[in-house]
Amino acid sequence: MGNVTTTPATYSQALRSVKRPDPVAVGTIVWLGSEVMFFAGLFAIYFTLRNASPELWAQSTGNLNVPFAALNTGILVLSSFTAQAGVFAAERFQSYRSGSFWQFRQWGMVEWFFLTFLMGAVFVSGQVWEYATLVAEGLPISANSYASAFYITTGFHALHVTGGLLAFLLVIGRAYAVKNFGRKEMTSAIVVSYYWHFVDVVWIVLFFVIYVVK
Repeated sequence: MGNVTTTPATYSQALRSVKRPDPVAVGTIVWLGSEVMFFAGLFAIYFTLRNASPELWAQSTGNLNVPFAALNTGILVLSSFTAQAGVFAAERFQSYRSGSFWQFRQWGMVEWFFLTFLMGAVFVSGQVWEYATLVAEGLPISANSYASAFYITTGFHALHVTGGLLAFLLVIGRAYAVKNFGRKEMTSAIVVSYYWHFVDVVWIVLFFVIYVVK
């Protein structure tokens, strides 16, 4: 059996055949790592203030509407499933639905992402309503350290969710703008889903810390 010689041409072909990780996806994961550190700092502030004023925390948490927050949390959690369904459609390079509107299994990325956008918008609206209710009950952000910790932690998360909603609109708009839905559009959908799952997990932890562990 003869020896197989490797020429520069065959070597370059072998390099091109190696499946490399997408740099956009890798960059997004690295950036989300920095976001983890950001929210870790917010959690540290929250726990520090709570340990300094346990009586204030015990008194102020009674103002929270836990059932409403749980319902709002459920909406955000479900939106992660619809976002992932949109990713599955994007991986099939299916941008639009192939059947009627009520045939969900034939939905494309646009339909699933638009539903995710609506659910995320409902979540943010629910948080705004909760803020307005707490302020009306005499708990503005300047009331005490508990109010400051509550509004800062949940408010920064709401800003991140709003950023995710804008990202969904950009991906949907890009799907309408291109003639052929290709790998770049699929990668954009996957990257946005990474971010959305991240803000979902962060909120689950926030809900547990703020609303459950009082």
